[in-house]
Amino acid sequence: MNAPQSPQAQARVQRIWEIAQAHRQMPGALLPMLHALQDEFRYVPDEAVAVIASTLNLSRAEVHGVISFYHHFRRHAPGRHVVQICRAEACQSMGAAALEAHAKHMLGCDYHETSADHAVTLEPVYCLGNCACGPSMVVDDEVVGRVDTATFDAYLQELRGTTREAS
Repeated sequence: MNAPQSPQAQARVQRIWEIAQAHRQMPGALLPMLHALQDEFRYVPDEAVAVIASTLNLSRAEVHGVISFYHHFRRHAPGRHVVQICRAEACQSMGAAALEAHAKHMLGCDYHETSADHAVTLEPVYCLGNCACGPSMVVDDEVVGRVDTATFDAYLQELRGTTREAS
């Protein structure tokens, strides 16, 4: 028997159901649903798997398989801010590997992880279309070009000194 859910958990499941219903008739509805859920919650909550599977007449394994296949979808809430470093060839040729190593060192975490202070989640991205200005990164939704370690450190200091409204 399942334990009673908190009002917050009940509201989250209700919102997941509403999003699933709003997208269920779309062609290829699974991906639009997952994108909408991540836009809403900043990750795909575990409860969403069963709701989506039921809505689309899929198995939970099929839904989980799609979530785990695409690196874009997060299974856990990210930090207050998300930093993505471009790993495409153009950025690599302009020093992204050194930037990546510096970022991991400064944050104390690897890709798909969050710093201990929960300020920043670090993620790879595989082309931002900002090739002429590499290396590039995205800080939350802002694309930043010509990033060196000093630029990264300035952004990190700002991110750690401010907080973003929780979604």
